Amino acid sequence: MATTTVQPKAPSYDASTIQVLEGLEAVRRRPGMYIGSTDQRGLHHLVREIVDNSVDEALGGHCDAIVCRIGRDNVVTVTDNGRGIPVDKHPKMNTSALEVIMTVLHAGGKFGGGGYKVSGGLHGVGASVVNALSEWCRVEVRRSGKLFRQEYRRGVPTGPVKNVGKVEDGSHGTTTSFLADEQIFTAGHDYNFDALAQWFRETAYLTKGLRLTLIDERADREMTFFFEGGIVSFVRHLNRNRTAVHERPFYVQRDTPACLVEVALQYNDSYGESTHTFANNINTIDGGTHLSGFKSALTRTINEYARRNGFLKGDEILSGEDVREGLTAIVSVKLAEPQFEGQTKGKLGNAEVAGAVQAVVNEGLGAYLQENPQVAKRIIEKCINAARAREAARKARELVQRKGGLDSFSLPGKLADCTERDPARAELYIVEGDSAGGTAKQGRDRRFQAILPLRGKILNVEKARLDKMLQNNEIRTLITALGTSVGDQFDPSKLRYHRVIIMTDADVDGSHIRTLLLTFFFRHLEQLILDGHVFIAQPPLYRVRAGKEEIWAYDEEQLKAARAKLGEKADVQRYKGLGEMNADELWDTTMDPVQRTLMQINIDDGVAADETFDMLMGAAVPPRKKFIQTHAREVQNLDV
Repeated sequence: MATTTVQPKAPSYDASTIQVLEGLEAVRRRPGMYIGSTDQRGLHHLVREIVDNSVDEALGGHCDAIVCRIGRDNVVTVTDNGRGIPVDKHPKMNTSALEVIMTVLHAGGKFGGGGYKVSGGLHGVGASVVNALSEWCRVEVRRSGKLFRQEYRRGVPTGPVKNVGKVEDGSHGTTTSFLADEQIFTAGHDYNFDALAQWFRETAYLTKGLRLTLIDERADREMTFFFEGGIVSFVRHLNRNRTAVHERPFYVQRDTPACLVEVALQYNDSYGESTHTFANNINTIDGGTHLSGFKSALTRTINEYARRNGFLKGDEILSGEDVREGLTAIVSVKLAEPQFEGQTKGKLGNAEVAGAVQAVVNEGLGAYLQENPQVAKRIIEKCINAARAREAARKARELVQRKGGLDSFSLPGKLADCTERDPARAELYIVEGDSAGGTAKQGRDRRFQAILPLRGKILNVEKARLDKMLQNNEIRTLITALGTSVGDQFDPSKLRYHRVIIMTDADVDGSHIRTLLLTFFFRHLEQLILDGHVFIAQPPLYRVRAGKEEIWAYDEEQLKAARAKLGEKADVQRYKGLGEMNADELWDTTMDPVQRTLMQINIDDGVAADETFDMLMGAAVPPRKKFIQTHAREVQNLDV
């Protein structure tokens, strides 16, 4: 007898199923689309959006002071002395321009209406998104001798814009106050003063003559940033822990038809490069056309000067790497219609900017070298020394290749490779020591997990040139395993594992090894970090056991919760090394993709990362000593 299977009726798909989110409802429904995340970074994004609006006023020459205050009640208030947001009726929307700006996406003075010649905003969603994601928001405008006010609740006006009186002191500007909505930011109002201060400092450097003040009433902290020197002061700040090759930084500024170009640079005695690019004050960490133009001009101008003045003979030529060794540079452009790649605005795409920057640097730097022959001689000599070291590094690299170093068919013997050949599915664990390496090899899934144990601590590459670095066995082994090579032969497409996981012990030595490895990746394989390939494994710190039940705790809070669940008499074991675990335990807690926790390394702020690595790993001792003294009280679980 035949049986008939009755299929459930499919839901209808017609016009009624198409959902339309009106006003700011879409922002509250999908906040991550507008601010990236709803964690601390998202909170900071709200602050930056409001402050950016005030900075736009400063870029236009209408504002020279901005104050941001975080209250004890977690209310953020941003005040500027700009023109004040217009409050008259918008001709198209038939309501106050202030209300339009605060409640309509893609509304503002940044879309060709003449409000701003230059603006950091591209998407035009800043103020309205902050309003939508706030429990309440209030804007006060001081304009034409009058004080106007409008309040909102979760993005919806509680009433019209009101004229609430006169401005007795004749001041002008805008004050925006908001309380981030805990329905959206469920982890609470975790504003980080130091992170915000770093961005304020950066913004003040890039906006010459702007006074930026950050006040945190919760911790009774206040900092004001004001730099008359602008990006020249920025370069001096970045080089403060290094020895400069020439005392006075080179600086050029010129307004071209394509954009306003501003460049400052200074060479130092280090072996790394610290070039940071900005477009309309936005840190373009992935570079773009302004960076391309700068690099081309720098290489061309220095080579021309060196050849014309007899420093180079015959067909000798300095490479881009040679002329950027020991360079600290800030490249800042300001333009009316920036084209950024991606919502994060990490890369500038305007083609015309490359030529503008190249022309300005060619002319400006060429004149600087001609007018300062002693400085030029020191710079050229440093570049020539870098070229000699590059040649030594090439020979060292060839030696590595002859020994099978960069050949995928001659991988290092200590590497326990996986069988998976698709890099997107493969991962490499960089493990501290042979003991932990042995445990990891036993506990791994050999189908897709490779293990590379490193012996001891690798070379601190912050203090070494490429040629010396390539003489270090552990670094050579790591480069070989990764497959990308380094220096001018670096090719990220040849990466053999798309997850590179640093797995070290939870003690002082483990932290040091992790820092040395991160320094190597940041200075020589930065693109791997930017592409999201570098991770840190998070092994548990404690095992809490009562009878047959056990809980792994990864921090003090989890330990506290585990004790509360299993009782204070539960046995607590503190793990200091991966070798203390057996293979099954290491797999269950740290290597199993279903249960493990990985911390992805990213570079939110290249300037801050550059400063941190220079301070922690560079040659200057006093800044490192000061850092240790400042943060000593914050240290927990220090193994003596």
